[in-house]
Amino acid sequence: MKLLQDRIRKDGDVLSSHVLKVDSFLNHQVDPLLTMEIGKAFAERFAGEPITKVLTIEASGIQFAMATALALGVPFVYAKKKKAVTLTEDVYSVPVESFTRKETYQVSVSKKYLTADDTVLIVDDFLATGAALIGLVDIIGQAGAKLVGVGAVIEKSFQEGRGLLEQKGVRIESLARIESMSPEEIHFIEETATTC
Repeated sequence: MKLLQDRIRKDGDVLSSHVLKVDSFLNHQVDPLLTMEIGKAFAERFAGEPITKVLTIEASGIQFAMATALALGVPFVYAKKKKAVTLTEDVYSVPVESFTRKETYQVSVSKKYLTADDTVLIVDDFLATGAALIGLVDIIGQAGAKLVGVGAVIEKSFQEGRGLLEQKGVRIESLARIESMSPEEIHFIEETATTC
């Protein structure tokens, strides 16, 4: 997705060879027009799949899951990192380690909102180590739901996340695949099959 790559080059801040800061347009301050284009791109990439729900994890994936769900015309659900007092029903739950926060969360989804009747698309802001996405794959498995794939806004392809998901047979569609990065330059993997 050239629009996204251009924005990452213009406004992204590479803090190290493994850390990309995109909080001026994606995950602290959010560009709503770009977010809606991201949702449309995921809907196009997964067109024809009988998706009934979009699933993400709080908080940075919520706007992309919402934009994708809107483009698909289905609800979205987000896994909570902490159990609220209002979450009284049974939940699916897995531990997930956060790469950026260096913490482990017990993420959960209410059994009321994810069932064996669902066909699910996972959407998140980053694919790096894959921990959060693998956690969501596990939750879908607990629910007995069908997974159609994962949509990652930005993928750091030099980290192990893609390989771990592919070992589980998961389809991955990333809108911006970073091959390498430094404070001076970001190199993207160009995908010829997509015209986004």
